Amino acid sequence: MALKLGVLISGSGTNLQAIIDCIAAGTLDATVEVVVSSRPDAYGLQRAKEAGIPTVSLSRDVYEDPMVADAAIAQVLKKYGVEYVAMAGYMRKCTPVLLESFPDRVVNLHPALLPSFVGAHAIADAINHGSKVTGVTVHFANLNYDEGPIIAQQAVVIEEGDSEETLAPRIHDVEHVLYPATLQLIAEGRVHIVDNEAGRRVTVIDPK
Repeated sequence: MALKLGVLISGSGTNLQAIIDCIAAGTLDATVEVVVSSRPDAYGLQRAKEAGIPTVSLSRDVYEDPMVADAAIAQVLKKYGVEYVAMAGYMRKCTPVLLESFPDRVVNLHPALLPSFVGAHAIADAINHGSKVTGVTVHFANLNYDEGPIIAQQAVVIEEGDSEETLAPRIHDVEHVLYPATLQLIAEGRVHIVDNEAGRRVTVIDPK
């Protein structure tokens, strides 16, 4: 059966669109059951509506208490039968309320090779640091910002003279391929978290 996703957004929703497009193309065996936005004016809501996906938007006032906001989000996601939560440009940190409602089933996308350059300015931080390579990481969210078990990563070269404006589109191009591909691995049941002495790690089972 197709993996039932709930997608959390805050902005333009280009990664949401990539997920929708891959589902339509048959390369991602999933459905987007609902899209939840932390901003009522996020363009990603329009993308969802055009694809016939239910949407919910929360106002800034709701987020005055993040725990209350996440309780509302969890209620919506469960109402729509969501199995996995995909954060796609979602600019809010998940609280225990949401993470415990979907244990090891909240997936995040980050525009850097974690553990390097955590936070909201990862692309600019990589350039300012003088790095030659950055990239994209897909990982499970946990209580620590951008620190959950890594599922997949792909490098992106920082070219001479790159600015945030020139590097960001190349980062996003990788995101739009890597994120749906990683969600497909989850849909196939190939992604597992293993606890050992080194901590929590992800193993991806090769297809037989």
